[in-house]
Amino acid sequence: MTAQRNLIIYGENIRALKYLLEERGLKGKVDLIYTDPPFATNITFTVTDGRSSTISSSSHGSVAYTDNILGDDFVSYIRERLLLMKELLSEKGSIYLHTDYKIGHYLKVMMDSVFGIDNFRNDITRIKCNPKNFKRLGYGNIKDMILFYTKSKNAIWHEPKIPYEEADLERLFPKTDKDGRRYTTVPIHAPGESNNPQKFRGMLPPKGRHWRTDVKVMEEWDDQGLIEWSAKGNPRKKIFADERDGKRAQDVWTDYKDPMYPVYPTEKNIGFIDLIVKTSSDPGSIVLDAFCGSGTTLESAARNGRRWIGIDKSPLAIEITRKRMEALGKVETLSGQGTEFIDLTE
Repeated sequence: MTAQRNLIIYGENIRALKYLLEERGLKGKVDLIYTDPPFATNITFTVTDGRSSTISSSSHGSVAYTDNILGDDFVSYIRERLLLMKELLSEKGSIYLHTDYKIGHYLKVMMDSVFGIDNFRNDITRIKCNPKNFKRLGYGNIKDMILFYTKSKNAIWHEPKIPYEEADLERLFPKTDKDGRRYTTVPIHAPGESNNPQKFRGMLPPKGRHWRTDVKVMEEWDDQGLIEWSAKGNPRKKIFADERDGKRAQDVWTDYKDPMYPVYPTEKNIGFIDLIVKTSSDPGSIVLDAFCGSGTTLESAARNGRRWIGIDKSPLAIEITRKRMEALGKVETLSGQGTEFIDLTE
């Protein structure tokens, strides 16, 4: 696979994964896999007049895919593919498997055996929709889950940050300076005594504590107005909100609901895929989606400077993906240097 070439593969993904391993020489070369396989729902997903729907037996529209592998057969179906994906992953690689609450716990146990329980990182909760008021025996379901594993402890990891909300700013940075900048203060000393404590502005650290930073640096901070002195003469360092790059992402994602009018069934919000791509891959990394659907993962990879491979056996998915990537300007020629289209159904 040349450095600039991306792949769209039409065909059954187990054959495609073997093709990547055996004929394209990509064993250990993929840094990130995000994939959104069927959820064992026993539903036929269709598209009518450019809009998707979920109905169990449709006489209208084009069938996107049929999700009819259930129970133990489904877990085995996914496991067979994950074993091949693991071979493709580099030693610094990660995999994110998107699933739901009905089947996800079975997949978690299976993935522990494939990737090793020590390489399990997160069960991420993603809020997928607004609350519904359907009557049912059970609470309303507004979430799905993403199982995150790494190939090893040396995986690519760029600390994930998300923007502060106004409530975060008010809570975390409650003070305002004369210029209207929000800030908070933190101690400049820490537990543990120093054998040779130095004085800062004529004072030693409190008993049983030591200065966190070299005294010369603290003096520079003070000269720059970055030290706030309390009424009792205790110094604290100012931390400004506009100098922070956001808050650390947690394992509940609330801002990435699914599109209201998707062009393909179960199309996902590109926002959280961007977060995954930026966190668990580098510019130039290969990103793989073995159930690529409408190509959301591929678009995210392309926009973030990654190389990409998408696989799907649905002709409708391939058609939508090709058009999407062409519109993005990432398909210069489907058999040339930009993106290569491979048909494994022949």
